[in-house]
Amino acid sequence: MDLLEHQGKELFASFGLPISPGALALTPTEAVAAAERIGCPVVVKAQVHTGGRGKAGGIRLAEDLEAVSRCAEKILGLDIKGHVVRRLWVEAATDIAAEFYVSFMLDRGTRRHLGMLSAQGGVDIEDVSANSPEAISRIQIDPSDGFAADDARNWVTSAGLPGADVSEAVEVLLALYRAYREGDADLIEVNPLVLTTDGRLQVLDAKVTLDSSARFRHPEYDAYDKTAPRDAREQQAHSRGLQYVGLEGNVGVIANGAGLAMASVDMVSDVGGSAANFLDIGGGANAEVMSAALEVLNDDPSVRAIFINIFGGITKGEEVANGIIEAMRRVDIASPIVVRLDGTNSAEGWNILRPRLSDRLELAPDMLAAARLAVGRAGGVQADSPAGAGSGALEEGAR
Repeated sequence: MDLLEHQGKELFASFGLPISPGALALTPTEAVAAAERIGCPVVVKAQVHTGGRGKAGGIRLAEDLEAVSRCAEKILGLDIKGHVVRRLWVEAATDIAAEFYVSFMLDRGTRRHLGMLSAQGGVDIEDVSANSPEAISRIQIDPSDGFAADDARNWVTSAGLPGADVSEAVEVLLALYRAYREGDADLIEVNPLVLTTDGRLQVLDAKVTLDSSARFRHPEYDAYDKTAPRDAREQQAHSRGLQYVGLEGNVGVIANGAGLAMASVDMVSDVGGSAANFLDIGGGANAEVMSAALEVLNDDPSVRAIFINIFGGITKGEEVANGIIEAMRRVDIASPIVVRLDGTNSAEGWNILRPRLSDRLELAPDMLAAARLAVGRAGGVQADSPAGAGSGALEEGAR
């Protein structure tokens, strides 16, 4: 879950990080009122879930209230990389002496937290990494050991932040790490972290990605979730409690578990097709959940075939099969469905589905065969499945 800048800064402020005074505005009138309270000059900033705002004209300095109104009118409604600006953050302008970069993120490869700190802030960190990798000081943090003041002090010294007070920098980094850990974030990035002309450190931007699976610990996530950008398909799926990401292909994918759903999307691609979505129904492949999933895919005009890939664990095969059948009773499915069902009680599930097989509902003995068949039914590569209805391969797979 990605936060808007103002949401990230509100999170940072709750951990005592130095944030410039600012206010949210939805109209030019509100922007002027905010600037009047804060005091000019101010910076008027577009609030969208993408980068490149400055280059697109979405960040403007306003010296007086008339300029605030003009800036707000120009920014509201601006399209920045497909994101239309509906919100503004009006913030007190800052006199900058130097710009730094700092981030914490989850490094899944090492199972640690990765921190990056650089004296070259205010520009794309990818460019710094490519052209001057030595300018970035990295630190690996073992979650069981944590991040202590001595670690932060050594890190600041290694990065060589010109003009910054080391003790203040240490306090900022420790607070940022607390926000990262206690906020259950996958990524926290500040670019730039600035040194003001009077020698203070100030957080001038906030990029935050939260771990949505930690929602049960954070009631405040509900407010963040309301601003998440979603297309019509994603909005429909979200309203039904489904984990869904829209893609651009024509094979609808339903799987139980994020890992299996990702593998299913990859498999569709490997056999020459293109997935229309990532849809994880989790552990509950019952009729209600399956109906909701099929309705979402059925309402997507780009879907030409549906690939249901279920590996039963706690969820039993007969429950999955009954869920599919009941869902097909409730929903008039326009696309052919290919099912791969394995795991706990899969044979029972096959026995339930077999009498109902047709050119609209087919079974396959494994994920590869199912992906090939689904892609073929969607009009992609030639269907190459040993598992048509009533085929010997299907019977073999059911044993």
